[in-house]
Amino acid sequence: MSHTIHHLLVLAIFIGMLFPAVSADISAVQELPRVHILATGGTIAGNANSSTDTVHYRPGEIGVDVLIDSVPEIRQYTRVTGEQVCNINSDDITPAIWLNLSRRINAVLADPGVEGVVVTHGTDTLEETAYFLNLAILSEKSVIITGSMRPATALSADGPMNLLNAVRLAASEDARGKGVLIALNGEINGARDTTKSNTQSVQTFSSPDLGLFGYVKDGKPMIYRTSARKNTLSSEFNLSSLTALPRVDIVMTYPGMDSVAMDAFSGRGSQGIVVAAMGNGEYPAVIQPALEAAALKGIPVVISSRTGSGITSVKDPRFISADTLTPQKARILLMLALTKTNNRDRIAGMFRNY
Repeated sequence: MSHTIHHLLVLAIFIGMLFPAVSADISAVQELPRVHILATGGTIAGNANSSTDTVHYRPGEIGVDVLIDSVPEIRQYTRVTGEQVCNINSDDITPAIWLNLSRRINAVLADPGVEGVVVTHGTDTLEETAYFLNLAILSEKSVIITGSMRPATALSADGPMNLLNAVRLAASEDARGKGVLIALNGEINGARDTTKSNTQSVQTFSSPDLGLFGYVKDGKPMIYRTSARKNTLSSEFNLSSLTALPRVDIVMTYPGMDSVAMDAFSGRGSQGIVVAAMGNGEYPAVIQPALEAAALKGIPVVISSRTGSGITSVKDPRFISADTLTPQKARILLMLALTKTNNRDRIAGMFRNY
């Protein structure tokens, strides 16, 4: 051993003897789980001119470093790092951003030193990004998506506690292997079944059919159930080499509609169609010929329901039931299914499995 290395070792031991508390603190920090935060903008990063303004604010103005620094308690539970994927209103999220985000998350989770990932996101399309990631992330490590209903500058902003709880959940062993989870307002929900149900309430996310997964109580995740459907590590959708997703459109049904929207979509490049049907998969008879024509052209037609809950029945065997998926989530699964096949029976099987 060289004299230089020997002297350094002696110095390190001497410092540890003089400052044992400092050495212990450093060791404790190094033992904390590492959670990486990927920020995309939204209300949680929103900025208003007044602390009482929770409507007329500018989403996606605050960066990830500011978000992390605004909740110093995070560092008591994790070694947190962060990066800005984008900083936008979630209304402007695109499939291209989904692909970029999924690739980045898969890369981060491949690091054995990372326990989990938190994604901050605007609430308007949070459920869609969560479900996309639920199918595109190929890891059992935790992926938690969170946001807020009030901007960061609000008098009673909900973002800081949501972020803290999301990080706690991501660092917990209990979150592993559960698929992508949504953590807001002290509740834990699964990505597949959760939807935004209120325009302004902080209690906006719910799973009307099957219920929430659990709670974050006094900082501790309490998970009571999980999804029986395929997700994350059991997913067959490896999107790492894709540069774009197939185009899938949604046709909303309503009294007095005609086939104009359906004809336009099928004639302008739609590779799949989701029908937001009435009730238990019903739609006006006037669009039946257009649906049949699309199926004849090899365009898969998926029937969902605009009611927001329940299993959708399909009476025409040429079409596919969305099961319990809402139209916006049925669109996502159909997009990913089309990266594998356009066979009606295979796609129908995916809707039963995912």
